[in-house]
Amino acid sequence: MSRTRTALVLGLAAAGALSVASVTATAAPSPLAGSTTVTPAGHSFKATLSGKATLKAGSVTVTCTVSVSTGTVPAAPGNQNPSGPVSSPISPPTYSSCTSSVWGVTPTVTTSGSWSVSMQDGSPITATMTVPAGGLVVQTSGLATCTVTAAPSAPANVAGTWANGAPPSLTFTNASVPVTVTGGFGCPTSATSSVFNAVYKVTDTTDPAQQINVGP
Repeated sequence: MSRTRTALVLGLAAAGALSVASVTATAAPSPLAGSTTVTPAGHSFKATLSGKATLKAGSVTVTCTVSVSTGTVPAAPGNQNPSGPVSSPISPPTYSSCTSSVWGVTPTVTTSGSWSVSMQDGSPITATMTVPAGGLVVQTSGLATCTVTAAPSAPANVAGTWANGAPPSLTFTNASVPVTVTGGFGCPTSATSSVFNAVYKVTDTTDPAQQINVGP
């Protein structure tokens, strides 16, 4: 189901970085992922933007002050993984109260498809939000008419971190997502990726007295 808002898409999703070190011709093996448990099992949650979120593509920056997504922790035993992350489906995030760094330009976003977030216990706890292929399409009107498509050819992963607390938080710092940009004058058509920064506070909507927690 698609959602259209006057806003610029912030993909709630970006790719994890991979470091490769080589001493000889053979690369060092990657460390094995540890166990992850997300609790309370089966509880629904809501992620609400704290402060503002920014998305920069080329020389254009969009700032939004309202964003929400919802999801559900998997029921037991799906909320536990002895050797990797725990994944939950989420609703396509909505964005509103957005402004552009380019005067006279109004952005509108359409989101669709199956989104998800996965948590991996560690230090720090990592979070990966997945944007489906073509799941974010931004169109601008006014002085510049542009179309921005995130994850244009395949699902894209947006890397972030999770911090347990009351409430817990989900943070994206200079997270990257692939994009294609088409349009005329004023459109950053040479941009192939965007940079996303945001902090979300997460609340347990099944039982507001509890907190969503990620552990081993």
